[in-house]
Amino acid sequence: MEKSWREAIKKVLKESGTPLHYTEISEYILSRGYYETDGATPAATVNAQISASIKHDGEKSPFVRIGKGIFALKDETIVSTTAKTAETVITPEEETSDSIIHSFGMYWQRDLVVWRKDTKMYGKQQALSKSVDFGKQKGIYILYDHHTVVYVGRSIDRPLGKRMYEHTIDRLGSRWNRFSWFGLLDVTQEGNLRETALNTSLASLVGTLEALLIEALEPPQNRRRGDDFSAIEYIQDIDPELKEREIQNTLRSIEQKMRGGS
Repeated sequence: MEKSWREAIKKVLKESGTPLHYTEISEYILSRGYYETDGATPAATVNAQISASIKHDGEKSPFVRIGKGIFALKDETIVSTTAKTAETVITPEEETSDSIIHSFGMYWQRDLVVWRKDTKMYGKQQALSKSVDFGKQKGIYILYDHHTVVYVGRSIDRPLGKRMYEHTIDRLGSRWNRFSWFGLLDVTQEGNLRETALNTSLASLVGTLEALLIEALEPPQNRRRGDDFSAIEYIQDIDPELKEREIQNTLRSIEQKMRGGS
């Protein structure tokens, strides 16, 4: 195991030999056991580590940014090839995004959540990272019947968990089984949600709205997500209460079989 994020990042990029997005780098680090963390935002940490090195170490930094969120090692052949086209190299200032969407989840399953007035909705950046409760998130959500959109709503005055709980008992209660959400609140390293100052231009706002629609609706003629969609996607994590129920049901089943065989 490496002693720091920096060394783990260098190891992954060295083994890859090709540029990688910072989310891919963090996933490889955790899945291969190159570094352990209890943090909830490993992808953001990797991005911050590389960006800080490029900004503060200058020419001494081992990393080079060759696209939005995409990095490589300077001594790799792929970099010298890519860097020949100067306009493909992006500076830290150009990388900065003022998107109002900070995190999102796609096609989460309704039956992996315990629905109540103070609903908790768990997700994580990667399989081995710390789980985050998005029940207090604010933003936009979409309800689906499988992959068919049945409702689009917003959650501002009431948090996302409570707003969606209401849709389990209202007229939409039997009409949806999956949902996606797009959050305005940022996630801290400790796994808490926090508000951030909104400082966005009209062009960026329009870009974010376009990107959100492309991400949510997946129109066949759009071959990639919107250019200004820099939010981190979170994969759904089952509610711990449901995990405990599953364990108890398994134990009861084993106990019944043992009694039946005795």
